[in-house]
Amino acid sequence: MASASTDLVPRQDRLAWWAHLSAHEIVPIALSTEHADDFRGLAYSVDLAAARVAEFTMSPLKARRTPAHVRRHDPDGYWLFLVHNSPVRLEQAHNDSVLEAGDFALFDTSHPLATEFVDAGELTRLTLMFMPKQALPLPPGKVDRLLARKLTARTGMGAILARYLTGVREQATGCHPAELPRLGTIGLDLAAAFLAGHLDAERHLPGESQHRVLAARVDAFIDQHLGDPGLGPVAIAAHHHISVRTLHVLFQQRPETVSATIRRRRLERCHTDLADVRLRDRPIGEIAVRWGFKTTAEFSRAFRAAYDMSPREHRQQAFAVAPGLGSQLLEATVGERDHRA
Repeated sequence: MASASTDLVPRQDRLAWWAHLSAHEIVPIALSTEHADDFRGLAYSVDLAAARVAEFTMSPLKARRTPAHVRRHDPDGYWLFLVHNSPVRLEQAHNDSVLEAGDFALFDTSHPLATEFVDAGELTRLTLMFMPKQALPLPPGKVDRLLARKLTARTGMGAILARYLTGVREQATGCHPAELPRLGTIGLDLAAAFLAGHLDAERHLPGESQHRVLAARVDAFIDQHLGDPGLGPVAIAAHHHISVRTLHVLFQQRPETVSATIRRRRLERCHTDLADVRLRDRPIGEIAVRWGFKTTAEFSRAFRAAYDMSPREHRQQAFAVAPGLGSQLLEATVGERDHRA
């Protein structure tokens, strides 16, 4: 994983340095900005073999990729990017879109483009994923229909892909380098499924890709419904229009069964909430019910088995890091909330 920041560059050289960085990490482009004297930028990227993910945070600017830039260097791929805050305008292949927070857009490295990051009084933040054209199992002619179009990330496959992209940095930091290609393959599968959904071209996806996408859908569904005490194999299978047997086969390659996965993720949420100073006055039983446990006794047994201590012992240990720390943090949290109000 690589990271870079303009903080280490003299102010007068920052825009040129950022253009060089963008050319290396994305594609060669020409940049202009009204913030040349106080330009700021922060970037990180991770190579996942099958794909590449980068996050850019920068002062508002305009970027243009000309035919000369394309001739200079063309990685022959697509960049799919997610807008996190300030609006972004993108033009390519006779399409022109203004993207808001929560929107995706796609551009082709082999064609000229123009983009403008609208000055909304804050740094613009984007997460991008590069996909080689030969690695995307979709007809190029169809994919080109999506260039510079607004693609929502708020629901369905878009929401799952957005969650993957925003979590890549943490996942890549914690995993073994040998696992990075698998992480990239998952991202490529999710992106292909997302784009195929906009093209009515799901039939073009290979069987293995469809299998991994289904697994990602199931994982997202589990996380979104942990608080439902009725969450289980039958409910999950019914929602995804598959048999319970198919669901269990999907989990055979994993170290846990479906039910064990649900229980572990519920316990992890409870473990976090019990150590949250903002929730220190909330009863343990209420936290357990919030995350889908039917009774406090059931939760206590499962928690002790997983963490070798009771929920109460964990909470006491969390707030005993330093005398008075819990109350200080609570006062700070309440004060901040009152200030915002």
